[in-house]
Amino acid sequence: MELKEAIEKRTSIRNFSDEKVDMAHIREMIRLAGLAPSVNNFQPWKYIVITNKQLMNKMANKVMGKIRDLPIKKSIAANNIKSQVTWFSTFFQNAPVVIALSVEPYESVLEKGVDLPKDEINKSRNYPDIQSAGASIQNLLLSAVDMGYGACWLSGPMVAREELESLLEIQSPWRLLTFVAVGIPKSPPHIKEKMNLADNLKILD
Repeated sequence: MELKEAIEKRTSIRNFSDEKVDMAHIREMIRLAGLAPSVNNFQPWKYIVITNKQLMNKMANKVMGKIRDLPIKKSIAANNIKSQVTWFSTFFQNAPVVIALSVEPYESVLEKGVDLPKDEINKSRNYPDIQSAGASIQNLLLSAVDMGYGACWLSGPMVAREELESLLEIQSPWRLLTFVAVGIPKSPPHIKEKMNLADNLKILD
């Protein structure tokens, strides 16, 4: 598949068939994810592959509990919204594979010559470690499409980040950043229409 085709076919898949995913394909996705650009080639990422359904269910239960305990607004739609958010944050338990990405804090060269805390330097540069991780995830998503799989990038489960880190045995200074669910789509993907950024392009010459 050409890169342009993979980009155009990529869409978030949340319903998967029961068909197993070839671990050789998962390894290749992660290898390609590791070829993404990163600040100063720091490569602040580490991937964990989860196929254990019992563990997935425990993870989903932790997320459900966190969302359940969130304070709710006094509105008619509030409970429905909370229910929707719960599903969108826990459907990963029905995926054949969940890939977790953890990152470690970026150690900037500036720290050696500037009298500022690490967190302040990272913030002033608009979190280059997180930007790098996003590039890695995009490589993974496009690789999944190229191999005939569907995938979805999830941030919702991170409401239970500390609990999930405990289940996945992620220890400081590493921090859980996000999940990607991967599998064979249960039905043909529906490609959502995207805005054409080129139509609203600002060019300074």
